[in-house]
Amino acid sequence: MNSEIEGCIEGSGVRSGRVGLRTRAWCAGILGTVIALAACAKQPTQPAVGAVSPSPAAGGEVVKAPSAPPIERPVPQAIRSAREVSPLQDVFFDFDRSNIRSDGKPALNEDAGWLRVHKTAVITIEGHCDERGTSEYNMALGEHRARAAKDYLMAMGIDGTQVRTVSYGKERPFVSGHDESAWKQNRRDHFVVEKE
Repeated sequence: MNSEIEGCIEGSGVRSGRVGLRTRAWCAGILGTVIALAACAKQPTQPAVGAVSPSPAAGGEVVKAPSAPPIERPVPQAIRSAREVSPLQDVFFDFDRSNIRSDGKPALNEDAGWLRVHKTAVITIEGHCDERGTSEYNMALGEHRARAAKDYLMAMGIDGTQVRTVSYGKERPFVSGHDESAWKQNRRDHFVVEKE
């Protein structure tokens, strides 16, 4: 590389032409990368269709259009009903823990009894967390919590094919709030009957 730079400085015929060509190719590569990255940059969000920009109203107040409610994916009626009236009990967890507490074992024992009676039933254990921590961390913690409950049920003799697990992390809180009274109810495994 030093000899190329020296050749460029000295202006030697063949060598400087080669370096010039390399330099141009290198610059073109960098420029292409910059353009590609700029094209991938997040585009500014456009206001929603029908949104009204703030404007002064009578009395000098600024009036804003109401924000649209969040879009939710449709849930089939059978699943929605199962979630509303589940015969299975939730299990709760301590902060930053995924081990089954002693007060959760009776609920899991009853859930295992229900699954023994309903041998064709399929359930999903949803692992949930409170709002503290990153989304990634809470997704992993929710998965550990759901897996702990599944392992407990399997140790009670429940067939593992009857039990699925999913983690929602902190994305679906049961109780809104920013204190321990809400957090303790959001650190849970929720049991959903998918097929009875």
